[in-house]
Amino acid sequence: MKKNEINSIEVARLAGVSRSTVSRVVNNYPNVPIETKEKVMKAIKELNYFPNVSAQMLAGKKSRTIGLFMVSSGEVSVDVLTNMMIVSVIENASDYDYYVLTYIIRDTTDVDIINNVKEIFYQRRIDGGIFIGTEHYEPFVEELIQEGFIIGVFDQEHPEQTSGNRIVANFNNESGMKQAIAYLVGLGHREIGVINGNVKRLSGERKYEGFTQAMELNSLPMNPSWILPADFTEEAGYSSMKRYLERQEPLPTAFVAANDSIAFGAIRAIREQGLQVPADISVIGFDDHVLSEKHSPPLTTVKVDFKRLFKDLMSVLITKIEKPSDDIRQVSVDSSLIIRDSCMRKE
Repeated sequence: MKKNEINSIEVARLAGVSRSTVSRVVNNYPNVPIETKEKVMKAIKELNYFPNVSAQMLAGKKSRTIGLFMVSSGEVSVDVLTNMMIVSVIENASDYDYYVLTYIIRDTTDVDIINNVKEIFYQRRIDGGIFIGTEHYEPFVEELIQEGFIIGVFDQEHPEQTSGNRIVANFNNESGMKQAIAYLVGLGHREIGVINGNVKRLSGERKYEGFTQAMELNSLPMNPSWILPADFTEEAGYSSMKRYLERQEPLPTAFVAANDSIAFGAIRAIREQGLQVPADISVIGFDDHVLSEKHSPPLTTVKVDFKRLFKDLMSVLITKIEKPSDDIRQVSVDSSLIIRDSCMRKE
């Protein structure tokens, strides 16, 4: 008999019990005699029977599945940091014997896409969800939280919200930017620019705030021409720097990028103009992902322990799933400067 044809009737026949008894054993009911349970489990093993997931959901069982939703209009496969986040979620879920269902949201304004996401929750195909790459306020995510689903959101902060099923995960963006500027000032730099990330996302907004605060604390001039818009991708960093250099305006002596991918793109554009990093201009990144140390030159950057962040987020999320509570949970990690070779002392 083919495996996909095996059902509880076959198990019941082999074990010599009723189909309802098989169902009680599968769903771990307490009122099944031990001898009967052993006969059913032996039959299940012999037939390689796997209970229908939908039936288990109807019986109130957990799916032991976490939904991972990535908001990205670009190619996720080419971004090292995004891939690291995905792998981190999968590894940490596996440590708890949970599966991960992944879904890439290309456009949060597309009604059909958002309805697909909502259906995954409403059909109980997952026990909770993690969202990465959302804007700081995302209406459909707020709707899911209001419906009572357990949601973990990376890169958001809503202290005014008191939903016990919301878990937010962040790192100290402002502190990281202040460390970067302090390091450059220590090297003698006073003309410093910034290449921003997506300022509609919390980390983009907070990093720019940290940059402006650090510049003010050190009494450094804020030149609007040195504040470059970008997104959190290498291509955005490249395009933004290329456009700036083509204007042939006076250069700052250093740039701080909102993440390492932006820094890689900016350095590529700088080199195409015949300039060198750090001889002509110093560059600092943010994140310290796996390629930063191997880059040429090795990138000075602000390190964020993403592995710890997602490990803690998964732990809290699964605790909420298995033991629901009303306590408000936030997960956060600090940041620290990693000094390499992409910055030079200003003579």
